Amino acid sequence: MTVHFIGAGPGAPDLLTLRAAKLIAAAPVVLYAGALVPPEVLDHAPAHARRVDTQHLDLDAITQEFQGAHAAGHDVARLHSGDLSIYSAAAEQMRRLDALGIPWDVTPGVPAFAAAAAALRCELTVPEVAQTVILTRYGKLASKIPEGEDLAGLAAHGTTLVVHLGTQAIAEIVQTLTPHYGAHCPAAVVARASWPDELVLQGTLADIAQQVHDAGIKRTATILVGPALGARGFRDSHLYSKARDRA
Repeated sequence: MTVHFIGAGPGAPDLLTLRAAKLIAAAPVVLYAGALVPPEVLDHAPAHARRVDTQHLDLDAITQEFQGAHAAGHDVARLHSGDLSIYSAAAEQMRRLDALGIPWDVTPGVPAFAAAAAALRCELTVPEVAQTVILTRYGKLASKIPEGEDLAGLAAHGTTLVVHLGTQAIAEIVQTLTPHYGAHCPAAVVARASWPDELVLQGTLADIAQQVHDAGIKRTATILVGPALGARGFRDSHLYSKARDRA
């Protein structure tokens, strides 16, 4: 058997990859985070599949589900929202599986920041404006931020910055970013990107906190800041330039 860690995407069920849908359809056991994975994704699972909502389970209980499936020889579709590569809490599960000798693999999914950029209809990297995207988080109730990764230090680069888990502290984030980006720097917050109730707020560091407060956004949102969000009149990329050597 194999535990298949699957990125279930940001919310819209049709943003699930073909590989993910195939693995879910063949899995006798499906573990999913009920608050973040839409029920339509579970429609791909076999009718007889054991379906376990993990949102209220601790790591030991999740590990027991893996062990039970392993003993029975049943594949597991372990669904995580977005993509497994960031803020998925999958690494600790993978470590447990390695210790138990249980095979696992990973199927990537559409990350929330990509869905947010799509909702904003913008490219996060723009020629001669921003060529770097920094992904970080601001959840103070989560694990400690490593030394050297404080928000002010990251903001000093002045490039596109994407902050997860920070809308409850949006005023504090704005205060930290403004000295580096300026009050008129473009800023946006996308709540529940790709879900039916998606909400997109656009403005600047001067007004985005008030917009978030007025909209009552508290969680499941992505903050984006940087000059690329409002770039106009920028130079065309070299990729499609007539001057490019195509030999």
